[in-house]
Amino acid sequence: MHETATPASRDQGRALWLSTLAFTICFAAWTIFSIIGVQIKKDLGLSDAQFGLLVGTPILTGSLIRLILGIWADQYGGRVVTVAVMLLAALATYLLTYAYDYPTFLLAALGVGLAGGVFSVGVAYVSKWFPKEKQGTALGIFGAGNIGAAVTKFLAPLVMVALGWKAVAQIWALGLVVMALVFYLGTKDDPDLAARRRVGLKPEPLSAMLAPLANLQVWRFSLYYFFVFGGFVALALWLPRYYTGVYGLDIVTAGWLAAAYSIPGSLFRVLGGSLSDRYGARKVMYWTFLGSCACTFLLSYPATHYVVSGIRGPISFDLALGPVAFTALTFGLGFFMSLGKAAVFKHIPVYYPDRVGAVGGVVGLIGGLGGFVLPIAFGFMNDLVGVWTSCFMLLFVVVAGSTAWMHAAVRAMEKRAHPELRQPKDLPELEALRAEVERLRALRGRPPVPASPLTGVPAE
Repeated sequence: MHETATPASRDQGRALWLSTLAFTICFAAWTIFSIIGVQIKKDLGLSDAQFGLLVGTPILTGSLIRLILGIWADQYGGRVVTVAVMLLAALATYLLTYAYDYPTFLLAALGVGLAGGVFSVGVAYVSKWFPKEKQGTALGIFGAGNIGAAVTKFLAPLVMVALGWKAVAQIWALGLVVMALVFYLGTKDDPDLAARRRVGLKPEPLSAMLAPLANLQVWRFSLYYFFVFGGFVALALWLPRYYTGVYGLDIVTAGWLAAAYSIPGSLFRVLGGSLSDRYGARKVMYWTFLGSCACTFLLSYPATHYVVSGIRGPISFDLALGPVAFTALTFGLGFFMSLGKAAVFKHIPVYYPDRVGAVGGVVGLIGGLGGFVLPIAFGFMNDLVGVWTSCFMLLFVVVAGSTAWMHAAVRAMEKRAHPELRQPKDLPELEALRAEVERLRALRGRPPVPASPLTGVPAE
């Protein structure tokens, strides 16, 4: 990060809080199909796989454009890019009401997805207002805009039941327009952009912005974000369908219970940023992955009917998660994911201070693709496997693989930094025995004998 100016605290605060509010509104629009898609599924008679594609299509657009939007934010400033994206997303959300069959809904969903691209713009914009030691907390606050998913789950069902799904799209489009105007009028250009304009510097070329993407580390961060963010978005979209299918709940109740997952997955991101500043992002990532492994493992267990041969005859019983236990576990999963989302983006301005937009863009792109790919995978697994909990089985595989890669990478870095860690570790008792054997051999006038590779004791 270019430390060329000290931003005024008032401008700094406005940049952070208005960016967070703008991201909240955008995220609410980005996940609109999690609610209205349930009604559209009924109207069009869609399969679970088709429904998964419909709710995931906006996530695809919002993911693919994150890289270029992040670069443009670094080059031309996040303020103007944010406003432009919000206005285009508002137009697409309003035009959604004119869709009439499955292909036109998919086309409209591509346009709605523009709202998701605001994330990489906001990361680049907000990070430039704060020093490194406060960036974790600041980006955690900004990332809490994920709570827009809960806003949609709370409010959209009420609007849809009262006025129909088209009213939801129209009201959400109006909200995007109003927020775009408030953001433009209430914020200023970031300090880096203002400093460049004062001295007449031109933006760096695209090739320079993309140079860090050759580092494997960037793609490792991307895999982490595929789970903590992509998995979060996928479940935020999928859970209303899960509640209605597994527990037979109505869409309003299902939306509110799904919000019990979305809220911690958003608000606790602030805590994740603060903990990353205090204890380090790597340690927070370990907490995230180990906690998520436990939650997804328990959620993966399918409802099962057992018959046990008892003393007086067969004994049958069922083992399944009820809605209360299921909601509690998803709450826990959302909590651990929220810590991880903040920790991943704590890494980026530290390792790549001048390329936050580009690196954050590609990490956000891969993470967002998780939000597109996973709902489709959930739908196909439902159709092909026929087990509702198969979605959590898939998430368990992803998080377990991420944990293994992260731990292997951390160990490799430690060994490079401390070569002595590569040496074999002998027990203190064997070291003492080896010293005694060498002493006795020296008394006899014999040369030292190399230690056995198996025991560490000199071999005769």
